[in-house]
Amino acid sequence: MEVTIHRGAKEIGGSCVEVLAGSTRVILDAGLPLVTPEQEPFDASVIRDKSTEELLASGVIPQVPGLYTDGTSPDALLLSHCHLDHVGLLKFTRPEIPIYATKGTSQMMSAGKMFAGREHLERDRHKPITSRQPFTIGDITVTPFAVDHSCYGSVAFLLEGDGKTVLYSGDLRAHGRKPGMIRDMVADVCKRRIDVLIMEGTHIGSGRGAGRTEYQLEDEIRELIKGSKGLVLGSFSPIDLDRVVTYYKASRAAGRTFVADVYTAYVMYMVARDIGIPNPAIQGNGIRVYFNEAFKRRSEARRKRPEELFSGNSISLDEIRATPERYVMVFRPSMAGMDFGDELLPGSHCIYSYWKGYLEKPDWQTCQEQLQKAEGTFTRAHVSGHIYIDDLVELVHAIHPGTLIPIHTFEPGGFESLYGNVTLLKDGERYTVG
Repeated sequence: MEVTIHRGAKEIGGSCVEVLAGSTRVILDAGLPLVTPEQEPFDASVIRDKSTEELLASGVIPQVPGLYTDGTSPDALLLSHCHLDHVGLLKFTRPEIPIYATKGTSQMMSAGKMFAGREHLERDRHKPITSRQPFTIGDITVTPFAVDHSCYGSVAFLLEGDGKTVLYSGDLRAHGRKPGMIRDMVADVCKRRIDVLIMEGTHIGSGRGAGRTEYQLEDEIRELIKGSKGLVLGSFSPIDLDRVVTYYKASRAAGRTFVADVYTAYVMYMVARDIGIPNPAIQGNGIRVYFNEAFKRRSEARRKRPEELFSGNSISLDEIRATPERYVMVFRPSMAGMDFGDELLPGSHCIYSYWKGYLEKPDWQTCQEQLQKAEGTFTRAHVSGHIYIDDLVELVHAIHPGTLIPIHTFEPGGFESLYGNVTLLKDGERYTVG
């Protein structure tokens, strides 16, 4: 068995890993970079009008034999989850390669396609997978394990072939709403010999040994809402179901109605039955649905389904303006101009629950200026979607792999002080397991 990290060995984002066993070759993730080689934020819009050849020449697409260009194609592409730094180059992959992903990943990508113009899984390529249910691709047996991450449907992958075993962590954490996911995975994999653990290390080098949990964040947001006199604007990712539940519960505990935009409402609707959260299409559960201007400007064909689902539980901006103190409204910076006409309601409180790096983007800079004009308040209240260092050390020692290969980190060498056997690879370097 051989492992190659085509990208991600020394950066956060752009993850792409190859595993070869016997005559079978599989690829794990096909991610878009988060930063440029100069460590500047990567502008995802640059790929819209570029050809595969141009992106290969510029290094945006890594040189993976047969994945994007002619040659012997891989036998499969496995997706750990649907964040762009793991699936953002999917549309450039060869269409004959089957894609293995969870139902949750497919759902989140479908919603992303409908509301954010993202890539989705073509039905004829998608091979649905289920946590803890092994499947075989040629000479490799794959077992997915559900993991807690800031993206619904995330999994880690256990790959067995040539008498060797590789565990790919994907992105995960132990401080979300479902910490039992990691415990369940460890209970299973620690019974086996794990020759290689390909482990994400987002926080390596950051000094973040420990931090708050999603439940503690819920408490903070509840108190922030209680202390707000005007409209509360909550900004977070709709595909982070943990965060959706956090805002919903905090809103209800603070005595306010949770106003979901159509994107968030549609995501909740899709998974409501599977994970037991309230369905926004049903009245009386403390949720209203706001049809934002960006949604209204979409084609009639793309609007029809959501309009049918949520029309009976919708709320207008005039109704919110009349009694703003009653609501917590899902908010995106584009709404400041498109919906509020560049005049946010006086005394509004924007609670920002994303990575802080996005605040450097022009839309958020403008939005904060508009909030200041409205004599409003801006608060960043967030916990990471990635595992803290202390939890990572506990996880690695519980699995006790033959060697650990870092990925998804700017500080791969930092692993050497945390575990006794670490193999540092360069992008494109092949490693023979064992």
